[in-house]
Amino acid sequence: MAQFVEFIGNHYLMSLAWAVLLVMLIASYVSGMMSPVKLINTHDMTMLINRSNGIVVDIRSAADFAKGHITDAKNVTLDKITSGKLGSLENRKSDPIVVVCNAGMSAKSAASLLSKAGFEQVSVLRGGMQTWTSANLPVVKK
Repeated sequence: MAQFVEFIGNHYLMSLAWAVLLVMLIASYVSGMMSPVKLINTHDMTMLINRSNGIVVDIRSAADFAKGHITDAKNVTLDKITSGKLGSLENRKSDPIVVVCNAGMSAKSAASLLSKAGFEQVSVLRGGMQTWTSANLPVVKK
């Protein structure tokens, strides 16, 4: 313990940086646990779609969507979600919704917006379409 205190005394900037990173890690974990939006894997997503009448919302551009998307996915871009133009999703607020993007990063913000708009069960596919295609799951091209 004495060596630990001595290290902190000799390297206070490095110790401060470590403490800040630890606090940020804990805050990220807690906010993830408290968030109404959950990250799910491909298996859980398939179960939501098949057993709970879930909807896949693909937020990629129309061109990327046409190159390949999940079967029965609805293409609602992030711009439309941001502006509140949800179209056919409006009457499905109680159904499970899984938001998909290319890599899973921008889907989180879209899912948060949907949750704030009153959608009750919003999830994000962890890793997005990259995870879906790397698992050799079916893709529809139009």
